[in-house]
Amino acid sequence: MAWGKRGMTMRESSLPVVAHDLTVAYRETPVLWDIDLEIPEGQLVAIVGPNGAGKSTLIKTILGLVKPASGSVRIFGKPYREQRKLVGYVPQRGSVDWDFPTNVIDVVQMGLYGHLGWIRRPGKRERETAFACLEQVGMAHLADRQISQLSGGQQQRVFLARALAQDARIYFLDEPFAGVDATTERAIIDVLRELRSRGKTLVVVHHDLETLREYFDWIVMLNVQLIASGPVESTFNRETFEATYGSRQATFSGLFVREPLAIVGSE
Repeated sequence: MAWGKRGMTMRESSLPVVAHDLTVAYRETPVLWDIDLEIPEGQLVAIVGPNGAGKSTLIKTILGLVKPASGSVRIFGKPYREQRKLVGYVPQRGSVDWDFPTNVIDVVQMGLYGHLGWIRRPGKRERETAFACLEQVGMAHLADRQISQLSGGQQQRVFLARALAQDARIYFLDEPFAGVDATTERAIIDVLRELRSRGKTLVVVHHDLETLREYFDWIVMLNVQLIASGPVESTFNRETFEATYGSRQATFSGLFVREPLAIVGSE
């Protein structure tokens, strides 16, 4: 265990996510290397980095879906298996079997099983809760539609509604804006902001660097190793960008016209 005899401090045990010395390898090739990371509560957090940087792997390791080679992760001071009721998860849309024969309202009700248990079946109260979550993402009118009949953006909204039904303290979303139209993207970010206003923590794997400052409060910059972590305004700058993506990447150079070159706010 990475904390060793020292254990966790009171401050660390109150944080949504704390990782110490976290290393993950696939076939002996490191995907994440010696990550020390703290994520503050009540923030909209973006995880960014190039392809293969370990962004999705980081989320999956936090959720216990991937076993680390070394190191430890705690959610509010405890392992995920003890805190699963506090956690909501929206996976990548491409990782879901959308041909599974079920309708929209039933998918959302699956988010309530952590509270119900797998034996007790959802009743009227649970259906009302699921319907309210669908209303929040603008999908209530399709409650009885087969999930396979929806567009990609609609499917993404349904999975967001399922996470909302969990009423978690921290949500992890793996590329929720990938492949969706502008209307769906706006609906998703509006829901995330509303959750943040209620004190929830939201951790999002994100690719569109041009929307970072508009959408997010906090940024985690990865490229196998942790490059920087901190408030977006002070942490996302030319130097951290080049350290994360490489100095040859000029695509986003226009983002830093007015930015200072020094790294500030990184941890």
